[in-house]
Amino acid sequence: MTTRDDILALGKRMGQSIIGQEAMIERLLLGLLANGHILVEGLPGLAKTRAIKALAKNLAAELSRIQFTPDLLPADITGSDIYFSEGGKGEFKFQQGPVFANLILADEVNRAPAKVQAALLEAMEERQVTVGGKSYLLPDLFMVMATQNPIEQEGTYPLPEAQLDRFLMHIEVGYPDEASEAAIMRLVRSEEEVPAETAKHNAPMKLDPAAIFDARKQISAITVSEPVEKYIVALVFATRYPEKLDKDLAKLLQVGVSPRGVIGTDKVSRAYAWLKGRDYVTPDDVKAVVNDVFRHRLILSYEAHASNTTPDQVIDRIVSLVAVS
Repeated sequence: MTTRDDILALGKRMGQSIIGQEAMIERLLLGLLANGHILVEGLPGLAKTRAIKALAKNLAAELSRIQFTPDLLPADITGSDIYFSEGGKGEFKFQQGPVFANLILADEVNRAPAKVQAALLEAMEERQVTVGGKSYLLPDLFMVMATQNPIEQEGTYPLPEAQLDRFLMHIEVGYPDEASEAAIMRLVRSEEEVPAETAKHNAPMKLDPAAIFDARKQISAITVSEPVEKYIVALVFATRYPEKLDKDLAKLLQVGVSPRGVIGTDKVSRAYAWLKGRDYVTPDDVKAVVNDVFRHRLILSYEAHASNTTPDQVIDRIVSLVAVS
């Protein structure tokens, strides 16, 4: 089997326990392949936690779940220096926090204060933690999946736009269809009937993380032609200077996409093309991922909020206006 076959098989195994959320599974794999972090927003019970658990279950990687609450402290995430005494001598030793894992589930990230959010986001950006003047490197395989609940905003601390920008993609998860809903019911029923010992014995073979690193090397060699590069840049500039395309569109945008948006679109487009079995990126690959990369990087105007215009509607309008050169 090739590396791509291994990754596709990983997604297929995840799909066996996450029904009706194929798009979320694909985006999780894209985030892993593009070496970025993902913000997932959806109503309760839509398998957000189950998705990252399924990824960890089928990948030889350590998973840490951090439940964000208002009383959480930065040290609860990063770890801290603990005083140890032995044989009449004492010294401070660094006790690693839950962020020292391969896959991090930051559950309801907007429920913790800004200082705690900043501690996690620093680790995401720098891939290291600094405590007591010493820096500790995080694992080579490191991805954060943060979740947000869109319907409960009371007592939350919304992530600032500058910190949202550090997420590679913002995924919105919706309800499954009727057929998937029935399949979910049968799946959970079957899981309840299987004894724990049997389930442990039938655990799937885990994919070696070396396959992820090998895939990233192959993705870095994916060709992005000059017209496609110009197309990505044109989409970004359309969010910054929308008046050049459409005066009505300009009324909906306050701040456009940052340079991280260009980098992110390039990375995810290459990963998407690789997953589809191509060694080059097409404009359709860019269109397939641009909403997830741009969604959290746009700041809409008051007029857009007043008219209930969503970031996706703005992005779709931009995609329809920007031509491939």
